[in-house]
Amino acid sequence: MSGTTTDPAPGTTADKLSTPGARTRPGRLLARAAGGAAGLTVVAALLGLVRDQAIARLFGASHASDAFLIAWTVPEMAATLLIEDGMALLLVPAFSLALTRRAAGAHAQDPVRALVADTLPRLFAALACAGGLLVWGAPWAVGVLAPGLDDPRLAVDCTRLTAVTVLTFGITGYFSAALRAHGRFLAPAGVYIAYNIGIIGMTLALHTVWGVRAAAAGVAVGSLLMILTLLPAFVRLMPGRGGRRTVRGEGSALLGAMVLAPVILFVVSRQSQVFVERFLASSLPDGAISHLNYAQKVAQLPMVLSMMICTVTFPVVARAMAAGDREGARRRVERDLALAGTVVLLGTAAVLGCAPRIVEVLFQRGAFDAADTAATAGVMRVYALGLLGHTLVGALCRPFFSAGRPTWYPLGAMGAGLLVTTVTGLLLTGPFGVEGIAAANAVGISTAALLMLLGLGTRAVAVRPGAVALSLARPVAAAAVAAAAGRLATDLVPGPVSGLAAGCLLVPLAFLLTGLALRAPEAVHLLALIRQRFPHGR
Repeated sequence: MSGTTTDPAPGTTADKLSTPGARTRPGRLLARAAGGAAGLTVVAALLGLVRDQAIARLFGASHASDAFLIAWTVPEMAATLLIEDGMALLLVPAFSLALTRRAAGAHAQDPVRALVADTLPRLFAALACAGGLLVWGAPWAVGVLAPGLDDPRLAVDCTRLTAVTVLTFGITGYFSAALRAHGRFLAPAGVYIAYNIGIIGMTLALHTVWGVRAAAAGVAVGSLLMILTLLPAFVRLMPGRGGRRTVRGEGSALLGAMVLAPVILFVVSRQSQVFVERFLASSLPDGAISHLNYAQKVAQLPMVLSMMICTVTFPVVARAMAAGDREGARRRVERDLALAGTVVLLGTAAVLGCAPRIVEVLFQRGAFDAADTAATAGVMRVYALGLLGHTLVGALCRPFFSAGRPTWYPLGAMGAGLLVTTVTGLLLTGPFGVEGIAAANAVGISTAALLMLLGLGTRAVAVRPGAVALSLARPVAAAAVAAAAGRLATDLVPGPVSGLAAGCLLVPLAFLLTGLALRAPEAVHLLALIRQRFPHGR
């Protein structure tokens, strides 16, 4: 890699949005980018369901599946910290600023190359050491995560196998952030396809020999495939040899300790919701952790799709903040919050209305029986009540960190939400079991979302909390109507597949019609997004 000053490749979203001649088409460009990334995310999500189906069929909701899920806490935390929120919140603004400096052409060294040279080797060394420490300290880690396990040995073995993700997810997250800052979204959206293929392949091939350890080994293999998916695009994106020299130091300044600390601690506190849930569930009968996991994995699909909107527009907000266009950033953030909230509320309605049929169709086979279906569906419905809060937290943290300046407010808001989750969970787990844990999650994350929304306007981007709340009120009403319609359809139509199909058809229809009847502009925007993604005649 070297110092030629190539800007984002012609034809990328970031390049088109930054050129004056493209100002009449930013919505279409963003819609296409979001649609393409969402399409790959859907494929990855479907493979994730196949992965969960395979694990459910082979191991059910048992001690073995609980042991794997405890070990899976490591890659879940690593994915949030190193691929999605943490690395993206740090590096997308850093790369955006470097690209802005590169375009200005006033620096003796190429800012993008300087950033990579200063940060990637150090990141590799730090994560390799952290992964090695986790392998050594796996028994202690399992004891902290699930002290209620009668026999932790299987969970320790699985944790050691999944520990490699501390390094591999870090490299994946670095490559993804660099590509997204350059306006490349398809390759980062495709990494979870490779990841799930690795888990599914290893689980099916080796479960008779290694048991649930095969799934843990699949996590390691899948994480390596993620890097291989991004490596060619990352190498092509970096400046070639020759050109301006690189001076070390300026890249590191973009990621100083005062910038790193609030982001890392925020992401850790957000992911600690999972730690609290599994800590509380480890004292319940075998299968409780599995029921909670299956419910979460399905219920979170609408949130994942809604976050594609904010993922695509995050570099746009970061560029606007770097250029001093705070009004443009405000309009973008408010629009994103309304649209992402509308998408996740549509998904929430589907989960609330169709949860038993969803679980029955997806998981009820093999070792996963009707009792597991009933327990998982109940948890899923409660957990869905917090999906809007999860989406808002994910969307709001991006503008907080978009300027690349240290800010501690999101950590305080998330810490308050985590405290609410913990206290509520301690109160509700005894009388309500896993449904009490899910309710605690919903209450805690909603508290954090409200605090972040109230604090954003005075600390980062001057959004109007009242306007955001008003833009979400009508989709909330539409979601309530759609959920009732979906539940009625699944109850009246016999058969799991037929009932689910009827619910999945009626829920979006009821949601859109109710939204239009309430004159919710977000429903119109959602239809416009679909039309922009699939324009007539193309």
